[in-house]
Amino acid sequence: MTPMNDTQITLSGWIGGDVTLREVAEGRHVASFRMACTPTRFRDGEWVTGRTSWHTVTVWNRLARHVAASLHNGDPVVVHGRLVANVWEREGKPQTSWEVVATSVGHDLSHGTTTFTKAAPVEGAAEEPAEVRSVAPVVESHAA
Repeated sequence: MTPMNDTQITLSGWIGGDVTLREVAEGRHVASFRMACTPTRFRDGEWVTGRTSWHTVTVWNRLARHVAASLHNGDPVVVHGRLVANVWEREGKPQTSWEVVATSVGHDLSHGTTTFTKAAPVEGAAEEPAEVRSVAPVVESHAA
């Protein structure tokens, strides 16, 4: 369960590069990707495109493996998770970068279709804690 004071965020956009997957400890994985979100509004009879914002998305364990197997550069996605600030100092000045630690990731079906493939349980694998459990499918994209 997510603590009540975490900032939850949902983003809709496009994957802007390769998804990277790393094993950080035996059986623990982390994946990350960059995501572009460009707002569009219908104004005065025409679509107006706003400024693109870029976000770093990090996912863990089973969800990380599913994301790496399912998502590719240019795919439309919806991401939900915790907004996390990383704070450090450079030359004595505080610096901040933001990332989304995703709890759910999937293709944005307003742009195409997918085919769901339920992941088979891994025999002998320890059950992941509820807070990192994923219901994200392994999917094949059929963007329209």
